[in-house]
Amino acid sequence: MGGTSPSHYRCRVNDQAAPVETADAPPTFADLGLGDAVLKALKDVGYESPSTIQAETIPPLLAGRDLVGLAQTGTGKTAAFALPILDRLDVRQKSVQALVLAPTRELALQVCEAFQKYAAQTKGVHVLPVYGGQAYGVQLSALRRGVHIVVGTPGRIMDHLEKGTLDLTELKFLVLDEADEMLNMGFAEDVETILADTPDDKQVALFSATMPTQIRRLSKQYLKDPVQIDVKGKTQTANNITQRYMIVSYPQKADALTRILETENFEGMIVFVRTKNETELLAEKLRARGFSAQAINGDVAQVQRERTVNQLKAGKLDILVATDVAARGLDVERISHVVNFDIPTDTESYVHRIGRTGRAGRSGDAISFVTPRERYLLKHIEKATRQSLTEMRLPSVEDVNTTRLARFDDAITEALSRGSEVETFRDVVAHYVRNHDVPEVDVAAALAIVAQGDTPLLLDPAAERARPTFDDRGAKGKGGKSDDDRFDRGQRRPRHDTGKPMKAYKIQVGKRHKVEPRQIVGAIANEGGLSRGDFGSIKIQPDFSVVELPADLSPEVWKKLENTRISGKLIELSEDRGPRGSRPPSHSSSSSSPEEGGSFKKPRHKRPSDD
Repeated sequence: MGGTSPSHYRCRVNDQAAPVETADAPPTFADLGLGDAVLKALKDVGYESPSTIQAETIPPLLAGRDLVGLAQTGTGKTAAFALPILDRLDVRQKSVQALVLAPTRELALQVCEAFQKYAAQTKGVHVLPVYGGQAYGVQLSALRRGVHIVVGTPGRIMDHLEKGTLDLTELKFLVLDEADEMLNMGFAEDVETILADTPDDKQVALFSATMPTQIRRLSKQYLKDPVQIDVKGKTQTANNITQRYMIVSYPQKADALTRILETENFEGMIVFVRTKNETELLAEKLRARGFSAQAINGDVAQVQRERTVNQLKAGKLDILVATDVAARGLDVERISHVVNFDIPTDTESYVHRIGRTGRAGRSGDAISFVTPRERYLLKHIEKATRQSLTEMRLPSVEDVNTTRLARFDDAITEALSRGSEVETFRDVVAHYVRNHDVPEVDVAAALAIVAQGDTPLLLDPAAERARPTFDDRGAKGKGGKSDDDRFDRGQRRPRHDTGKPMKAYKIQVGKRHKVEPRQIVGAIANEGGLSRGDFGSIKIQPDFSVVELPADLSPEVWKKLENTRISGKLIELSEDRGPRGSRPPSHSSSSSSPEEGGSFKKPRHKRPSDD
């Protein structure tokens, strides 16, 4: 966005418009009445024709009408509301003019980057993502400097409104994105409060995949004579592509990918991530682990991009780590696998991604990493594509070692075919045997040790068993039930001895906050970077809960958990002092964030966490 957005705002966009197929020539974005700056930005990102939802939605929004858009995720609705907002924005006015509410941080970040891309030719536009889990200081600094568009989750928006740090008195546009998902996640009261507390003359656009009774009531109560647009998504994936997914926590994705690379029989592969920065980081990790990998993203020069793609085609490179934009239009028959390292938040992007494999009638494989919080995205994809994805298990140590041994055997077989060289080294080995009186098989074993170098040929099963298992991180266990399904209401017993020192910690949420063990595990594991194997017993009391966690929690983990919320309330993690400390403190504990002053105003109501 012309360099106006701070570099620490990590956002992404997958919302490329699909052409509208009509008997006549498809409309252009210029036909819809958009201004020159927005049209130039669209041309720069490669958009040619508006999708159906964009063609039908943009004109009434430009005319100032309220609108209800019924469309599946992935039909291009982000651009449908972002473009009219940018076209009518007054950049001279430094107050917040547009607010977009999204159900998750991932979607908020995606919408944020969409605005930034579309505003690239409009000088001075400032967009701020606001979501749980990010430090308040970052958001407060940006709000003080002046922001035109805020994209956020309902819970964090409510927090800012209650603190008086977000002023919406000059708001002109309000968008509810994925409204049905927000209501399903328990944000109904927050959404209604925000709608009621914003200016009456604002323009409201509501987008939803379905039209349940609650959405219909919201529309009738808060929208003025809205236009209703109903678009059926047409998303289909090729039948020759095998689609699988794996449930895995974010911190363990790199290890999971490494095991897949070790055990899958692939030729060429594209690994999709959300941001340009992540392409470089992941490619570097893969190279450090011995894989031939390069990154391509929007910042890579065209000459370098072409050189990298040609290396992939020629077999000199095996893995591309890419963003959606960088891989657009990429057609390489050698690509046998696509891995969604970060699962896309829209189905259209998913279809485009996995379409990079299975080219020219060949079969292909698509594997998607899904964190426990992203299961709903998996359901969206299956519903939109009308195809079920098969769950796959993390390849075990035995699987990896079997594959390594097979490749080692193949290397020996190939070497034995090189006659003259074999003769030369046979003499060398025979000389060693005669002079040192060592069996030939021992010499061969010693040479294998020399050949493996510093990296052992085989993984150590004992060392791997000591690590938390991927099954502990949210994958389904036996009988098809997830770990969450095994939690008793109000308490959780450890599934096995973790083998590590544990300590009791107290958090200031309990039964009166309507929390369950699964919420505690999910929030702390996600924000603190812990695995489910790091949790012992959980006992939920009326006003607080006691959680067993590793005794040696690092300062980094403590810092990450400072702003963690469950059911809209700070957990205020502290060491449990036993019966004397069983009553919740009257003020914030030492784990409270200093920048927040150690306390919060009492919320108007209990609400779900959007962290």
